[in-house]
Amino acid sequence: MTRLAALLLLLPAMLQAAPPKPLEDSELSGVSARDGISFAAHVVVNDPTLVGAVTDSRLSLGFHDGGQPRYIVLRNVRGTVDMFAVGLNVQARPDGNGDYIAITLPSQMRYTNFGFESMSVQNDPNAAVTGNLGSVNINGSLQMQGEFRMWAH
Repeated sequence: MTRLAALLLLLPAMLQAAPPKPLEDSELSGVSARDGISFAAHVVVNDPTLVGAVTDSRLSLGFHDGGQPRYIVLRNVRGTVDMFAVGLNVQARPDGNGDYIAITLPSQMRYTNFGFESMSVQNDPNAAVTGNLGSVNINGSLQMQGEFRMWAH
Protein backbone atom coordinates (compact mmCIF):
# COMPACT_ATOMS: atom_id res chain seq x y z
CA MET A 1 0.00 0.00 0.00
CA THR A 2 2.87 2.40 0.76
CA ARG A 3 4.41 1.66 -2.65
CA LEU A 4 1.12 2.57 -4.33
CA ALA A 5 0.90 5.83 -2.35
CA ALA A 6 4.51 6.69 -3.25
CA LEU A 7 3.80 5.95 -6.93
CA LEU A 8 0.72 8.20 -6.86
CA LEU A 9 2.78 11.00 -5.29
CA LEU A 10 5.48 10.69 -7.98
CA LEU A 11 3.06 10.38 -10.90
CA PRO A 12 2.57 14.16 -11.44
CA ALA A 13 6.34 14.68 -11.63
CA MET A 14 6.68 11.86 -14.17
CA LEU A 15 3.88 13.28 -16.34
CA GLN A 16 5.20 16.84 -16.27
CA ALA A 17 5.68 18.33 -19.75
CA ALA A 18 9.01 19.57 -21.00
CA PRO A 19 9.83 23.16 -20.05
CA PRO A 20 8.88 25.82 -22.62
CA LYS A 21 11.56 26.81 -25.10
CA PRO A 22 11.89 30.07 -27.02
CA LEU A 23 11.00 29.95 -30.72
CA GLU A 24 13.14 31.43 -33.46
CA ASP A 25 11.47 34.06 -35.67
CA SER A 26 11.15 31.59 -38.55
CA GLU A 27 9.37 29.07 -36.28
CA LEU A 28 7.19 31.76 -34.68
CA SER A 29 5.97 33.03 -38.06
CA GLY A 30 4.43 29.60 -38.72
CA VAL A 31 2.33 29.70 -35.52
CA SER A 32 -1.33 30.61 -36.10
CA ALA A 33 -3.46 29.92 -33.01
CA ARG A 34 -6.38 32.28 -33.80
CA ASP A 35 -8.46 30.97 -30.93
CA GLY A 36 -9.35 34.41 -29.63
CA ILE A 37 -10.57 35.06 -26.12
CA SER A 38 -13.92 34.68 -24.41
CA PHE A 39 -15.12 36.22 -21.19
CA ALA A 40 -18.14 36.39 -18.95
CA ALA A 41 -19.34 39.40 -16.95
CA HIS A 42 -21.43 39.88 -13.84
CA VAL A 43 -22.42 43.57 -13.66
CA VAL A 44 -24.29 45.01 -10.69
CA VAL A 45 -25.48 48.63 -10.89
CA ASN A 46 -26.55 50.55 -7.77
CA ASP A 47 -27.26 47.53 -5.56
CA PRO A 48 -29.74 48.77 -2.92
CA THR A 49 -28.80 45.95 -0.51
CA LEU A 50 -25.28 47.33 0.08
CA VAL A 51 -24.47 49.33 3.18
CA GLY A 52 -24.46 53.03 2.30
CA ALA A 53 -26.17 52.43 -1.05
CA VAL A 54 -27.20 55.47 -3.07
CA THR A 55 -30.97 55.89 -2.95
CA ASP A 56 -31.35 58.74 -5.46
CA SER A 57 -29.16 58.37 -8.53
CA ARG A 58 -29.58 59.85 -12.00
CA LEU A 59 -28.38 59.10 -15.48
CA SER A 60 -28.95 61.99 -17.88
CA LEU A 61 -28.57 62.36 -21.63
CA GLY A 62 -28.45 65.89 -23.02
CA PHE A 63 -29.53 67.16 -26.43
CA HIS A 64 -30.58 70.46 -28.05
CA ASP A 65 -34.13 71.21 -29.13
CA GLY A 66 -33.99 74.37 -31.29
CA GLY A 67 -31.03 75.69 -29.32
CA GLN A 68 -32.66 74.98 -25.95
CA PRO A 69 -30.85 72.27 -23.97
CA ARG A 70 -33.03 69.38 -22.81
CA TYR A 71 -32.19 66.26 -20.84
CA ILE A 72 -33.63 62.78 -20.61
CA VAL A 73 -33.22 61.84 -16.96
CA LEU A 74 -33.38 58.21 -15.81
CA ARG A 75 -33.79 58.05 -12.05
CA ASN A 76 -32.37 55.20 -9.95
CA VAL A 77 -30.89 52.99 -12.66
CA ARG A 78 -30.18 49.63 -10.97
CA GLY A 79 -30.06 45.88 -11.42
CA THR A 80 -27.87 42.95 -12.35
CA VAL A 81 -26.78 41.74 -15.78
CA ASP A 82 -24.94 38.44 -16.32
CA MET A 83 -23.34 37.89 -19.73
CA PHE A 84 -21.76 34.62 -20.77
CA ALA A 85 -19.33 33.89 -23.59
CA VAL A 86 -18.63 37.21 -25.24
CA GLY A 87 -15.85 36.42 -27.70
CA LEU A 88 -13.11 38.46 -29.35
CA ASN A 89 -11.27 36.95 -32.29
CA VAL A 90 -9.35 37.85 -35.44
CA GLN A 91 -10.59 36.15 -38.64
CA ALA A 92 -9.47 36.21 -42.27
CA ARG A 93 -11.81 38.15 -44.57
CA PRO A 94 -13.58 35.96 -47.15
CA ASP A 95 -12.40 38.21 -50.01
CA GLY A 96 -8.76 37.68 -48.99
CA ASN A 97 -8.15 41.40 -48.30
CA GLY A 98 -6.81 41.11 -44.76
CA ASP A 99 -8.36 40.29 -41.42
CA TYR A 100 -11.28 41.54 -39.36
CA ILE A 101 -12.06 41.64 -35.65
CA ALA A 102 -15.08 39.51 -34.73
CA ILE A 103 -16.91 40.25 -31.47
CA THR A 104 -19.24 37.36 -30.72
CA LEU A 105 -22.55 38.34 -29.16
CA PRO A 106 -23.11 36.81 -25.72
CA SER A 107 -24.87 33.48 -26.05
CA GLN A 108 -26.68 33.93 -22.71
CA MET A 109 -27.73 37.06 -20.83
CA ARG A 110 -29.69 37.16 -17.60
CA TYR A 111 -31.33 40.29 -16.16
CA THR A 112 -32.34 40.56 -12.51
CA ASN A 113 -34.36 43.64 -11.46
CA PHE A 114 -32.61 45.65 -14.17
CA GLY A 115 -34.16 48.99 -15.08
CA PHE A 116 -34.96 52.44 -13.77
CA GLU A 117 -37.56 54.01 -11.47
CA SER A 118 -38.65 56.92 -13.68
CA MET A 119 -37.87 58.69 -16.93
CA SER A 120 -38.44 62.40 -17.50
CA VAL A 121 -37.50 65.18 -19.93
CA GLN A 122 -36.19 68.33 -18.21
CA ASN A 123 -34.38 71.59 -18.91
CA ASP A 124 -32.08 71.06 -15.91
CA PRO A 125 -30.73 67.55 -15.18
CA ASN A 126 -30.21 68.41 -11.49
CA ALA A 127 -33.70 69.81 -10.87
CA ALA A 128 -36.25 67.80 -8.92
CA VAL A 129 -37.98 65.17 -11.04
CA THR A 130 -41.58 66.30 -11.41
CA GLY A 131 -42.79 64.16 -14.33
CA ASN A 132 -42.72 60.47 -15.02
CA LEU A 133 -42.91 59.02 -18.52
CA GLY A 134 -42.63 55.47 -17.22
CA SER A 135 -40.36 52.95 -15.58
CA VAL A 136 -38.67 49.70 -16.60
CA ASN A 137 -37.93 46.55 -14.61
CA ILE A 138 -36.56 43.52 -16.47
CA ASN A 139 -36.31 39.98 -15.07
CA GLY A 140 -35.47 37.23 -17.48
CA SER A 141 -32.93 35.73 -19.82
CA LEU A 142 -31.96 36.24 -23.42
CA GLN A 143 -30.14 33.96 -25.85
CA MET A 144 -28.33 35.37 -28.87
CA GLN A 145 -26.12 34.23 -31.69
CA GLY A 146 -24.03 36.06 -34.26
CA GLU A 147 -21.11 38.44 -34.28
CA PHE A 148 -20.17 42.05 -34.84
CA ARG A 149 -17.37 42.49 -37.40
CA MET A 150 -14.93 45.41 -37.75
CA TRP A 151 -12.26 45.97 -40.41
CA ALA A 152 -10.30 48.81 -41.95
CA HIS A 153 -10.57 50.00 -45.56
